[in-house]
Amino acid sequence: MADFLQNVMDHAVAVARKAGEVVCSALSDERKIMTKSSAVDLVTQTDQRVEQLIIQSVKEKFPSHRFIGEESVAAGESCILTDEPTWIIDPIDGTTNFVHTWRWVWSTAVWRIKCSRPGGGRERSVTARLCRFLSRQLLSDIHQAIIATEFGSNRDLKAVDHIFFSLRNILTLPVHGVRGAGTAAVNMCLVALGCVEAYYEIGIHVWDIAAGLLIVSEAGGVLMDVTGGDVDLMSRRIVAANNKTIAEKVIEQIDPFTPPRDDAPPLDK
Repeated sequence: MADFLQNVMDHAVAVARKAGEVVCSALSDERKIMTKSSAVDLVTQTDQRVEQLIIQSVKEKFPSHRFIGEESVAAGESCILTDEPTWIIDPIDGTTNFVHTWRWVWSTAVWRIKCSRPGGGRERSVTARLCRFLSRQLLSDIHQAIIATEFGSNRDLKAVDHIFFSLRNILTLPVHGVRGAGTAAVNMCLVALGCVEAYYEIGIHVWDIAAGLLIVSEAGGVLMDVTGGDVDLMSRRIVAANNKTIAEKVIEQIDPFTPPRDDAPPLDK
């Protein structure tokens, strides 16, 4: 089992690096930009190419494994998480940054989980090799914190009102600052590294946070729903913090709302 898990991890790292090379090379090419759920929910041919590269590579190595990919779901594939070995793929986390050639804040997020709750069993131990170096002095005073968040791609007026009301509450605590890298994966890595004390967002997707959940967990961080309960991969809501005190202080300020779940059945046309 240990050898098998090491093989899985090695392949995940190798294919992520290869995908990164494809994305970097595409920065100098002309990019065809398309939209999905809204005019600001962007996708490029590079997103699609990278996702297919990852899926094909994994299928060749592990033919029985399953996939949840951002672009595959956008094209009509189901988004159902079972107990079967599943790769959750975001080919470019931060496509808007990529489109605008904001080179330092996008990532290829790909990871493998086995169960519907983040981190159960042997799967978590695989990521420890990636996260063991993440040590920092924990800050428990919210007023000295930097908080990360994003505005997302939903421009519905009610959703925007919730987002800005939460942001106003956070800013006026006060906190030292609010930042956003434009990618959930990077924001969660910043929590794990201790560069920011917490990250929260409503409206993200399972492929945005799956890899980050494991990284924050292995780094000793706290993961919660925006209402204080357990995090749910399909709920599209997340609070990640370096400790529970900070997480609870952030949750007190959030004006929650409930977007459609990732695993919700498609609406009848």
